[in-house]
Formats: sequence, structure tokens, C-alpha cells
Amino acid sequence: MSEHWAALLVPLKPNTSFIDHHGIAVWALQFTPRVAYLEEAVVMELQACLRLFGGEKLLKARVTEESRAQGVEAIGWAPTSLAALAFARSGVSDGFAGPLARLLDGVALEKLTAVGRHQPVLARLGCKTLGDVRRLPRGGISRRFDQQVLAALDQAYGQRPTAHHWVSLPEVFSMTLELPGRVDSATALMLGANRLLLQMCGWLAARNSGATAFVMRWYHDTLRSKTAGQGGELVIRTAEPSRDLRHLGRLLAEHLAKVDLLAPVGDIGIEALEVHSLGDDNASLIPDNMRPGEQLGMVLERISARLGPERVMRPVLKEDHRLEWMQTWPSAAAQLESRSPKLPRMVDIPQPSWLLPRPLKLAVASERPMYQGPLQLVVGPHRVEGGWWHRIANTEGAPCIQNVQRDYWVAVSKHAGILWVFQERLAYDATSCWYLHGVFA
Repeated sequence: MSEHWAALLVPLKPNTSFIDHHGIAVWALQFTPRVAYLEEAVVMELQACLRLFGGEKLLKARVTEESRAQGVEAIGWAPTSLAALAFARSGVSDGFAGPLARLLDGVALEKLTAVGRHQPVLARLGCKTLGDVRRLPRGGISRRFDQQVLAALDQAYGQRPTAHHWVSLPEVFSMTLELPGRVDSATALMLGANRLLLQMCGWLAARNSGATAFVMRWYHDTLRSKTAGQGGELVIRTAEPSRDLRHLGRLLAEHLAKVDLLAPVGDIGIEALEVHSLGDDNASLIPDNMRPGEQLGMVLERISARLGPERVMRPVLKEDHRLEWMQTWPSAAAQLESRSPKLPRMVDIPQPSWLLPRPLKLAVASERPMYQGPLQLVVGPHRVEGGWWHRIANTEGAPCIQNVQRDYWVAVSKHAGILWVFQERLAYDATSCWYLHGVFA
């Protein structure tokens, strides 16, 4: 079976030493379970996964884009892992552009570590490339050098299998990142946070899961005041499980915009707190991620993060005949039911467009309710009873039963228009039991 290896060359230069091999390996596990460390690189075998991600071209483009965002210095593609690593070191991006032997023969011998250790001796023999070394007698190479030279050459050229220790997917995601310099602004932390979020989304994809909560922590530099403390943290919550990098990044950016750092930050970390398995419950012929535009829930969460959850509300219908509790307005950032329950049918009577916060008691003249003049009852009565099970604490803290016994009418006023009024049943005084409850638009 042919193989398709990618070598992600992670830089070890002093100015980029904060790049983390483990985080990149965890991110790569969303594509294939065959991920391993190979010297300063992370290698992964993708042959069996090409069709799952839209083919070789689309998968290569995605791996290249996301790995660059994590600070990967170079990427090499080849049929073997050692060849991919040698190509990445040499700047050869595509090891499938021709026969593997011909492409590798032109690579400098120091690009393959086992051969590069003997570069001074091989240079005196006139060898500059891997092809020059291969043309030497194998018996002489085995006697003069260690066995690793021939083994590495055979493995790179695909003539001998290579054994790898595969990276296992961790049960929890908790990654830290050393920043390249001291950061004084909270919004500037997003540069490093985006790398950790990308790794977390890859970890979630490998588990076929989504997160409803994650925490970002920052750790102050050692040169800080005594009152600044060790650092701080910020918990981000979503209404539904998500591994959408753009959405999670926008939410985190909105919250970080409200944070004032007490001291410069040297390290940050992200940990997934609440992880839920994602089931394929989409009943549409078009997947949600293929539909144009941004989902409403993501937009509401981002607006709530910017304005505050108490300023963005969303109506939720309830199975209740009483108008006051027929719908509630919780925070839009809270998790809502996927389907609203059906309302009880109001038989042969319309519903008002606007509901008063509290029913307004009406005057009565000649047994007729008054509101800017006498009201003419048009449609009704519609009887509503219930609420004996509903208890709410009053202003004194004592439980108050919200039981109602009402006859609703549609009334017409010459000055106020069409109104929604009710009469209390079983009231002690029949002349003072009329209330205005709603107005029709």
C-alpha cells in the first residue's frame, strides 16, 4: 500500500522556541491517528484519510494553512516519513512531483540526520548529496560507518519499513504557550490564543465533540508588582457545543477587550472545561456548514459578549394558557431548547399584539368596563383557569400562588382601538373585577 506522509518542521530557533511539538501533534490527530514525532518535526501519514477531507489538494491546502498559523517553518510531502523530513529541511514542498529516488538523490546529505553525522568523511570521499552516498559500495559503507546510515537511506527511499511511536489523543485538552515577548495588552493575547484555539478545535474534531465552555488563563511575568498576583483567567461559554474556530475566537476576543491586565504576561493557557459528543442529527439535505451566512446562535453569543448577556434576550414559548407565562425572555447566550413547545390553541379568539406588564384595573359604569370611554365587548368570553401549581415569592418572601380564573373578551374603544380585557370569575364585587391586559396592533 502506498503512503502519503507530511512532515511539519517545527523551528527550534531562539526567537521561535515557544512553538510546541505536542500541541501541533494533538492538532494533527484530527486528520489521522498515525501521528508521530521525528526529530524536530511532527510527521503524519494521510493516505487513508485523503478522501475524508475532499481529496489530496484540499487536504494539503488546509494542513498548510493551519500549520503555518501555528508557526510551522516548512512542510514536506513524500511517500516516506524520512523523505518528507529531508524535503522539508531542503525546501522541497512536493515529494510527489517525480520519482522518489530521483528527487532524493539531489538532496544534500546533511538533510538526513543519520547520514549527516558523517558529513566530513563523506565530503572527503566526494559525496555531496544522498545520491552520491547511494552510489558507494554498500559493503564499504556498512564496514566504515554504523548501520544507521544504510538503514536511514533504505527507510527514506522506501526500501525498508520505518517504525514509529504513535501519539495518543489525550483525554483532556490543557495546553500552555510561552509568548515570544512580554505582552501588556489583553487584546494582544489573541495572537497566541488563536494557536491554542486551533489546537483545541483539532482535539475536539479528533474526538467528534464540541465544547460549551473553555477557560483561558494568563500568567504574569516574574517582573511584576506584589499586588498583581500570579495571573488571571477568563471562562467562555457557548449555548451549543462548538468547535468552530472563528466563532470561539470572536467570543474570546470580545471578552478580552473588557480585561485590563495588572502586569505584563509571559505565558497563556487554554483548557476545555465542558466537552460534549456531537451527533449527526441534521435532517436537512444541505449540511449546516455548507449553508451561506453565519448561524443566528453564534451571532447572538457574540453580541451578548460585547453588550452583556442581560441586554440580549430571546423569547421562549411555554405550554401555558395564562398570558403572563405563555413566553419567557431568558438571556440569548443561555442554552435554549432546539424546538419550542406548541402553544395551546385559543379557540375562535385572537391574541393581543402587546401585553401589559401588569393587568390594569378598569372602572365600571352601568355594568360595562370603561377605558377612555365605555368599551364594547365584541368577541368572547374565552375562559382561562389554572396556576394552582405555580408559586412565586412575593415582596415579603412568602410564596404566592399564581392561580387565575378569568373570562377574556375582545373589546373596542372609540379612542384606544381594539383591546384585550378580562373579567375575574368568582369575584366578590362584580362591578370592580374588569382589567385591561393587552392591546392589538
